[in-house]
Amino acid sequence: MLRELLESKAAFYNQPSFIESDPIAIPHEYSQLQDIEIAGFWAAVLAWGQRKTILNKARELFARMDHAPYDFIINHTENDLKKFLSFRHRTFNAEDTLYFISFFKEFYQRNDSLENAFSRHMDENDVTVENALRGFHEEFFDLEWAPARTRKHIATPARKSACKRINMFLRWMVRRDDCGVDFGLWQTIDPSQLVCPCDVHVDRVARRLGLIRRKQTDWQTALELTDELRKLDAADPVRYDFALFGLGLEDRNG
Repeated sequence: MLRELLESKAAFYNQPSFIESDPIAIPHEYSQLQDIEIAGFWAAVLAWGQRKTILNKARELFARMDHAPYDFIINHTENDLKKFLSFRHRTFNAEDTLYFISFFKEFYQRNDSLENAFSRHMDENDVTVENALRGFHEEFFDLEWAPARTRKHIATPARKSACKRINMFLRWMVRRDDCGVDFGLWQTIDPSQLVCPCDVHVDRVARRLGLIRRKQTDWQTALELTDELRKLDAADPVRYDFALFGLGLEDRNG
């Protein structure tokens, strides 16, 4: 019964019609790998609050980059950065924005893909992306002037966070199917290693279905949920994120 429910809901929501109102719509507005990575990562980080607001703020941010994030990151001047001093989304402010731009410029001057910032911290025997998330967090804040305040926007298992936004971004980049939602652009991380994004709505539905038993919601909870989903599909457990998220939407709407 549980398998049938999750299979049907995953198939229903893992469709192009899902894209328009979801933060994944932002990277879908681009075609170059680096643009997709930058837009996807930033959209995922900004993904809290109402989805309409998230989409509006992300588009506002990239409009200030003339809708060419990679080109802007690589070629901007100091004067170009002034336009970001008024950018805000909830607790994400101009200081955070300027640091993100600095990190991406430093990174893409030495790397072709953001995939490297995650995969180089993994071992071939890693069951999940935990080490990738830990290593990425350290690498992201390795610049000398990294603001302490910005650290709250990039989660890490080292702080026991469920890492919902980063796991969501990795789902977008890594999962491969023919449905047209997730991009499947990265090859060095396997879909079987992904951890299910565990936001408040997914958490609530998963608990109701008996997929989570832990009282709190933290990294171990995300692993517990993923372990249960792996019993249903060991090769691609996180495709059921579509089902859990969709059931959460139905709860809110109905």
